[in-house]
Formats: sequence, C-alpha cells, structure tokens
Amino acid sequence: MVQKLLTYMEKHHLDAFYISKPENVRYISQYTGEDSYLLITKEKKFFITDPRYTEQASYECPDYEIVNWREFGRSMGETIANLLSTIDCKNLAFEAEVVTYNKYRDLEDKIKIEMVPQVDVIETFRSVKSKDEIEKLRISADIASRAFEKIIKDIRVGVTEKELASKLSHYMVMEGADTKPYGGILISGARTSLLHGIPSSKAVEYGDLVLMDYGCQYKGYLSDMTRTVVVGKATPKQREVYALEKQMVEDCESVMKAGATGAEAYEASTRAIKGTEYFDYHYTGIGHGIGMFVHEIPFMGPASKAVFEPGNIITVEPGIYIPGWGGIRIEDEVLITENGCENLISATKELIEL
Repeated sequence: MVQKLLTYMEKHHLDAFYISKPENVRYISQYTGEDSYLLITKEKKFFITDPRYTEQASYECPDYEIVNWREFGRSMGETIANLLSTIDCKNLAFEAEVVTYNKYRDLEDKIKIEMVPQVDVIETFRSVKSKDEIEKLRISADIASRAFEKIIKDIRVGVTEKELASKLSHYMVMEGADTKPYGGILISGARTSLLHGIPSSKAVEYGDLVLMDYGCQYKGYLSDMTRTVVVGKATPKQREVYALEKQMVEDCESVMKAGATGAEAYEASTRAIKGTEYFDYHYTGIGHGIGMFVHEIPFMGPASKAVFEPGNIITVEPGIYIPGWGGIRIEDEVLITENGCENLISATKELIEL
C-alpha cells in the first residue's frame, strides 16, 4: 500500500507525507493498534508511537523505523522536525481534514519548511478494495447477516431496545467479529423515523416496527446493514411503505456498476416514490463507501459526482421516515463490478412479521 503513496508523492513533488488518521495509518502500514502516526519520505519510513505500542509496532511493521515520539521531542511537531532534520526535505504533506489548527501551528512552528495540505489522497486509494480487503469485507458482512438470523428470534413484546442491541453485539462477536464494536442503531415503534436513533429503554410493543442498522468489524474491516421487521401482523400502511422501500433498494442496485455515478444511483432509488405521498419523507444521502471506516468515499446522493469503479464497496440504504409514525430502511452492501454489483448481505429483504 505504501508504494501507491510513494508514487503519488513523486508525481506531485512531495518530499515527505505525515499521516495521522488511524484508518490511513493502518491501510499504509498494516498496524492494528492505537496512538500511531507515519512519516513517509523517499528514503525512509518512520512509524511514530509511544512506549505502550513500540513492541507491537516492531512485530507488525518490520519495514519501518519505530520511533518513540516521547524521546524525540516535547510535541509531535518537534518529533517530526527532528526526524526530518536528517533528510533533505523542502516540503511536508499532511492530511488537511485531520490535522487540527493547534497541531498545524505546532508543525508549522517547528518544521520551518513548506506545509502542503492534502485532502482524500489515501481515502481515494482505499475506495478501491484489493482482493484481500474484499474478502475481509465479505466475511464481516456475512457475520452481520448471521447475527440477524439470531436476533430476530429474540424480538418480542416486552424486550427493550437496549437489551436487543446488547444481544446483537454479542452475537456478532460470537460469530467471529473483532471484539472492538462500533455504534449500532436498534429502535422501535415511532422512534424508527429517527435516522440515527440511539437504543433506549423503550420496550417493544405489538405492531411496532423494529429497525436494526448495525455492523461489525472483522480484522479492521467493517460491515453495515439495515433490516426492518414488524412485531405482529403488519398493517396495510406498513406493508405499503415496506414494499416501496424494497423497490427503492432494488431500483438503486439495478443501475450500480462500473462507470455509473452516485447521482444516477440516487435518481434510480426515487423512481418508486415519485408522485406518491412518501417522496417528501426520504433522505437524499442513500449510501456510502465502507472499509476500515464506516463512512468512506464514494457517497451517493443527488449532488454526487462519484463515478463507481470495480472494487468499490458501497452501502445502499434509501429509506422512508415519517415523523410520529415510524421509518423503514433496508440497507445492503454491494461490491461494484464491471457489469453490475454483488450484494454481500445475505439476509432476506422480504417483510418479516414476528
């Protein structure tokens, strides 16, 4: 992965690149721990951390010079300056969307060379997955799908959202996920209209929609899926909205392939609800790339300029959210291919009545 960055640096005449975003550090170096930074130059690769992680870094990053930053300076800026003092560098690239103002001032004050802001460089590399990354994402999605088959057996009148969310996390770990979870959504009843509602102490009631938007991490790679079920017999309106939502997802996936755009996918997702009373209740952000981070490029929506490439893995999650009534979302995770897309989520999209 580091060779991609070195090639980019040579093309853009960058002498050194400072990387501080955790997902980008892991992508470039394969390091799996915390508190880590990289300084990449043409001649050297420095892995910067503190004494808690130097041993782990030495195992996982044998091709890097491991630096305990506490021994090289009183701040990260001073550490970087000391490392660069041994190398002929006229400029330093940095992740403009990650480095805070205070950290930038520290670097600028200590380094005394040109600072070159960079945006989405490594993120663009990450948007097209390798075969190994695809396999990890496939396993992560499969774990989430298997957990769905388990959790629907626990959904019943009287159980709380928090109880179900806890069980769902447990099922994913027991199915093989990393033990480091990330936030999930499990909400019920009228609360399902909250796009990012937090599980509460509310008990599930008969007739409730139960919306589960969740995923897991497998060897650093994330899955993201959503399914919505009904506790008891669905009402005519629940059936109507569910059918429209399912059609939205299918229409969107029908146009997703290499060369298609995020805007085209969005337009396809709205076909089923145009001219209906539900059009005003949809959210325009209908999907995003996923990998080491849950929301990566490319993004899908009406203003998206993203052009899909083979190897992109993207969530497909249009939804209908009606305040005071509830919401229904179905979310798949698809791999873009030359001629279409492959859904990595095996859980059914058919309406489930529990």
